[in-house]
Amino acid sequence: MEPSGQHGRAASAVCEHAVCHIDGAARGNPGPASFGVAFFDGAHPEEDPWLELSAAIGHATNNTAEYQALLAALSKALELGIRSLTVRSDSQLLIRQMTGQYRVREPHLQTLYDHAKRLERCFARVRYEHVGREANKRADKLANQALDVQEK
Repeated sequence: MEPSGQHGRAASAVCEHAVCHIDGAARGNPGPASFGVAFFDGAHPEEDPWLELSAAIGHATNNTAEYQALLAALSKALELGIRSLTVRSDSQLLIRQMTGQYRVREPHLQTLYDHAKRLERCFARVRYEHVGREANKRADKLANQALDVQEK
């Protein structure tokens, strides 16, 4: 899924390590769904993001939207030449599946998980961190903005 909303600096200014916050959203679960991704400088993650992505993804579950956010983040990071990435999400399920703490039980999520694992192997390092919703506000806002546009 190609992100529809993208704002940020040029790829030449991208750092070797980045932190990204990701979030998926679905109204109705399943229902209209979207994702948001915010990239931050690895050295200064408290600053404003230098790149934001968001897209409506049609009718999906929240977990599918979370995985679509992850795939968009990994794909964009690879495109930009980022070698080390920290992924932060408020989805405990996604983080625990990606770190091997939980098995992926749903076949439709297994396909997305496998794709993410293939992309992950292209990096020197990918680290996953669970964060609370309060710490994931920017990605949440982006996902909800994409949902609002889709529902108009």
